[in-house]
Amino acid sequence: MVLNTSLTMAASGNNMVEKQLIAATQIIEQQLDAEIERMDNLDSDDLEMIRRERLAAMKKRQDKKQEWITNGHGTYSELYDEKEFFEATKKSENMVCHFYRDQFVRCKLVDKHLDILARKHIETKFCKINAEKAPFLTERLKIRVLPTLCLVKNGKTKDYVVGFTDLGNTDDFSTEMLEWRIARADVVEYQGDLLCPPSSKSSGQRMDVRKKKTIRGRNDDSSDDSDSD
Repeated sequence: MVLNTSLTMAASGNNMVEKQLIAATQIIEQQLDAEIERMDNLDSDDLEMIRRERLAAMKKRQDKKQEWITNGHGTYSELYDEKEFFEATKKSENMVCHFYRDQFVRCKLVDKHLDILARKHIETKFCKINAEKAPFLTERLKIRVLPTLCLVKNGKTKDYVVGFTDLGNTDDFSTEMLEWRIARADVVEYQGDLLCPPSSKSSGQRMDVRKKKTIRGRNDDSSDDSDSD
């Protein structure tokens, strides 16, 4: 009797889910039908207005790209002093700055990936600065580990990538993995799933994406353990 009751409840639950899926599908179909009907009913004036709006959006985007190029976007460049850093944050809405030291092998690994991303994401300025030549910045941002990426948006430090901890704790992380991590700070245009890093998509693994404090706001107790492997 108990078994029959359980089977009946399970069947009832499955029927309920099936009905909900059917209802959802019908709503989507109705929305698509309404959009198709709206498009079919557009007259020549409506179509001309849509064309003009698209052309205006394309021109605005092209003008923006030209502005980015003028400000050094599209290439991975070096900032030679702290003054250049502050000037760059004023000119570029989105910026990724790599704090490095010449003798650190892992900094050179980061250089390789950032050079690729700089050419892909023209909307963001990618640059680097020698931490030894920027003592004020290094102290102000409480940078204790190298490499560290400072992720800046609208002139304010929004996030940071310290070492390779967020990249799988391996030197063999992919450019896509670094791109995903940077994208979580909303400083590059990203089309992927911000809840799921590229390396875990096949396994369906999810990650904790709770926002961290910005550099200026964090209490950094870590020691000077810059990686020089």
